[in-house]
Amino acid sequence: MLNAENDFPATPDLVIPPISGETTVTDGESTIELPPVPAEFAGDKVAAWSEPLIIDTYLPVEPEDYPAFLENRVYQGSSGKVYPLPFHERIEQEKRPYAWDAIHLENEWVRLVILPQLGGRIHIGYDKVADYDFFYRNNVIKPALVGLAGPWISGGVEFNWPQHHRPGTFLPTDWEIEREADGAITVWCSDHDPMNRMKGMHGIRLRPDSSVVEARVRLYNRTDATQTFLWWANVAAAVNDDYQSFFPTDVEFVADHAKRAVATFPAVDGHYYGVDYPAQVTAERPDGDRLDWYRNIPVPTSYMVVATQDDFFGGYDHGLEAGFVYWADHTVAPGKKQWTWGNAEFGWAWDRNLTDGDGPYVELMAGAFTDNQPDFSFIAPGETKTFSQFWYPITRIGAAHQASRDAAVRLDVTAGADAGTTVVIGVAATRVVAGATIEVTDAGGRAVFTASADLAPSQAYRHELRLDGGYRASELTLTVRDGDTVLVTWTPRDPAEDTATPAPATEPADPASIASIDELFYTGQYLDQYRHATRAPEPYWEEALRRDPGDVRCNVALAARRERAGRHADAEAHLRTAIDRLLARVPNPADGEAHYRLGITLVHQGRDAEAMDYLAKATWNDAWRVPAGHALARLHARAGDLAASRDALLELLRHNPEHLQANALLALALRGSGAVAEADRVLAEQLARDPLDQWTRHLAGLELSTDAPTLLDVALEYAETGHTDTAIELLATAVSASTDTALGQVQVAPLAHYHRARLLDAAGRTDEAASARQDARAADSRHCLPSRLADVAALEAALGADGTDARAAALLGSWYYDKKRYTDAITVWQAAAEHAPDAQTAALVHRNLGIAAYNVQRDPAAALEHFAVAVGHAPQDAKLLYEYDQLLARTGATPADRLDRLEAHRLLAGRRDDLTVVHAGLLTAVDRANEARELMLGRVFQPWEGGEGQVLLAWQNACTALAEQDLAAGEPTAALAHVHAAITPPESLGEARHPLANSADLHWLLGEALLAAGDEPGARAAWTLAAHATGDFIDMTTRRFSEQTLFSIRALRRLGDHVAADTLVDEFDDYLVELAGTPARVDYFATSLPAMLLFHDDPQSVHDTYVHTLRSKLGELTASSTASAVSAAAPHRQ
Repeated sequence: MLNAENDFPATPDLVIPPISGETTVTDGESTIELPPVPAEFAGDKVAAWSEPLIIDTYLPVEPEDYPAFLENRVYQGSSGKVYPLPFHERIEQEKRPYAWDAIHLENEWVRLVILPQLGGRIHIGYDKVADYDFFYRNNVIKPALVGLAGPWISGGVEFNWPQHHRPGTFLPTDWEIEREADGAITVWCSDHDPMNRMKGMHGIRLRPDSSVVEARVRLYNRTDATQTFLWWANVAAAVNDDYQSFFPTDVEFVADHAKRAVATFPAVDGHYYGVDYPAQVTAERPDGDRLDWYRNIPVPTSYMVVATQDDFFGGYDHGLEAGFVYWADHTVAPGKKQWTWGNAEFGWAWDRNLTDGDGPYVELMAGAFTDNQPDFSFIAPGETKTFSQFWYPITRIGAAHQASRDAAVRLDVTAGADAGTTVVIGVAATRVVAGATIEVTDAGGRAVFTASADLAPSQAYRHELRLDGGYRASELTLTVRDGDTVLVTWTPRDPAEDTATPAPATEPADPASIASIDELFYTGQYLDQYRHATRAPEPYWEEALRRDPGDVRCNVALAARRERAGRHADAEAHLRTAIDRLLARVPNPADGEAHYRLGITLVHQGRDAEAMDYLAKATWNDAWRVPAGHALARLHARAGDLAASRDALLELLRHNPEHLQANALLALALRGSGAVAEADRVLAEQLARDPLDQWTRHLAGLELSTDAPTLLDVALEYAETGHTDTAIELLATAVSASTDTALGQVQVAPLAHYHRARLLDAAGRTDEAASARQDARAADSRHCLPSRLADVAALEAALGADGTDARAAALLGSWYYDKKRYTDAITVWQAAAEHAPDAQTAALVHRNLGIAAYNVQRDPAAALEHFAVAVGHAPQDAKLLYEYDQLLARTGATPADRLDRLEAHRLLAGRRDDLTVVHAGLLTAVDRANEARELMLGRVFQPWEGGEGQVLLAWQNACTALAEQDLAAGEPTAALAHVHAAITPPESLGEARHPLANSADLHWLLGEALLAAGDEPGARAAWTLAAHATGDFIDMTTRRFSEQTLFSIRALRRLGDHVAADTLVDEFDDYLVELAGTPARVDYFATSLPAMLLFHDDPQSVHDTYVHTLRSKLGELTASSTASAVSAAAPHRQ
């Protein structure tokens, strides 16, 4: 990536192979050693320099070669589609010292380390005064499978956009150091998001006189379509039993993801995430119901503030008397959230997955243009959103009650028994304030305490005083001033009156059940805006159009979705219908969106002249003046009319002077007309606003990014404005850069060649175009997937020129499939299979055709045939082996047959966690549980977040099978050992049992083993635990009953409590009747679905099978219980 102001040699981007830095395996404790400030900056008030930082690192294993079509994956409450990114499924087991590019930023109070290669995150935030990491310092880079595309690391500050977590969280950014006239320094990090190609940039600023860390954010939509986004700065803080997260005192309620549940705050009045918080309150733990203490939260838990009028929150370690404050204007940045893995074995297992020795953390996230996750806002074409967020360390004052950018305060007021009042004042300032005035006034404005004190980040103020008379806290106001300037003021709030709990969000009704077209439109818009993973917006809009075919909003909305999928003719039809309605009575509609979108759709169909009229009409409406003006300017430039292009650009820049592409194109137009000095001025002003806009940098002759996808974006910007030769040159630069594509980034070399071919064909240079297509076929295509509509046009042009181009067909098919153009995908994949030039291509397209055959065509036999061909072409591919096995499991293969196949590829199967879990499960199923146990003990597993439990279940099944074998063989001691191993699994499994998961089966079996060993009291104690187990946690949600209920019934019978057992049987049976009558639906509010299934199972079939299985087992249990009762009664009847 682009490095500016390198004071030391930069290390290469994270590329495998080769790996830069040391390759020696590291043993023992890891510690980051920060280098001293270089001599040349030692006297600076703020020092900033680049110097590689050696950090022990567990690198991700190279991602899989195959596209991940995870259409139904739920991730962080919205769509978990990963396309076009490669998908990582494994992290290296051993750490090695790695030299990461690092930008060091330091002043008198604070030291920061920024890692551009990891999404531009702040890795270290260190309070030099308190010798305290106010941001969690992770001394290793240890990714776990938490991210959208796999690798994700804990610690520091992760800047999440345009969704959570950041798709490019493990990808490099460009960076530059900006030195300001007042001595402040900003470190800028920028990239194009890999999903929609928008530009996001954040700048970390330190000022010479302040301990405040500022994140200056600029988000730019460089596409022609309205996009959705969210922004969450994800701050990690190291926690222990003394750590408290503090929020404004007017926060009464917090909400879960998507506001699916709401809880009182800070004390929870009831259940939250399945935990009965009031039940945690004891004499020894009087605050056990409070969510602001990490120690009280046993399960993975998110909570987000529902409402507050304040601008701050933060965290404080009462043991170390240090913490931090976050501040931002809540009208722009309302989001305030805490997340924890939970203070129990389940969460501690995740802590181990993410660090070697730095312990647990919480995430204190700060959102802008969002207050929940998922909660997306809109950003228009060409729009720039700018805002700032601020953090600073505090010491000695405790959890803040109020804060500004200048200071944080705490005011504790305690009425005494003798009518006096004790007041404790705490003030922490972010800069030196000599002789600050600290004043407490009563409700009438009379000063009851005044003091003068010198404040500084190194000098907090804390004072306890005694006031005569009794005061309520709300009758006192604390004010801190620097001369006449108020730094912060705080009046404690009276306890809130009983406030009604806000209603949680509800699932929208099916389209046919919604009465109004208005509600149908907005429901669809909501689903589209929030990128819902399991509900599509189209059925709502289509239902509206069934009732009113001319509805403008629904036609425009459907057109936008069709255009996104490259269905230009369909989009055009919807837009013309909308425009007919708009113009039925007036020639000048109030809204220009339909005209704008039709203009863009026509451009994509090569109908530029026709498009101009619609775009010009769209500029009559202010909301669309800028996007339409930019599109018009591009068309004029492409037509060679520089004067018209310049005029259109000047007009739109009057309304949006920060439009990056318009300014760059204006500079081109000015140069073309000979106004070179004016063009240079435009570029200089643009670089002052955004020093990392790559089109502007290229025009200014500056060093460019080394990120090939970004260079491809710039080349296409030249191409679409008629600058063909420059575009072709930049495409060649992108190809060169692609040889060093960062690990996890999209490979664009074939795409760049195909774009070059299309441009050369258009220029009449057909021989060169044919050569470019040949280059595309020869280029490295691993991890190459098209994502832009321009990519699709280039690939379609390539197939038009040569229908036997299997490379173009394979790539195009993947894009079609991702956009649910299944028939088109199958057609081009079949062509690719027919003309596949090598085994790699043949394996890929047959694998893809197998997926389509099963998921789309509902033809399992064809799916099996395609996968057999794919595996034949790539017999040593572990990914294919796993997917083929999953297909076999769905098409009737027996466990023995599947096991034979895996046993024939034992080494191959051992390369993957999922295959190892399957292998172990099959071994247990064929009575080879001891082999299953040994197989699992020989591997360190790495679970996916949300997919926990699968490894644990395979381990538990093997252990319980062994225990049952031991009991049958009369070996209770061995049985006990196996049951205990199931209850307390080894850390190598990578996961622990969820605190809400029901383990009645294990405790029932433990009782059986203890009884066999002659320990009846121990057996009864174990059965009692099983009998009292209630509920369960399955598929990331709580259940009232599950298969575990059967073991509670067994345990009750063992204890002789047949009445309770019969009652539980009846309750379970009623539940199954209710469950059987409930239609199967994927949980609308799912935050994460545990299985990222490549093959789509029918939810109703899965549901019915589950109910049938439980009914059968309950029937067997009750039948056996009846038989036992009859047998026991028989002697008495004789």
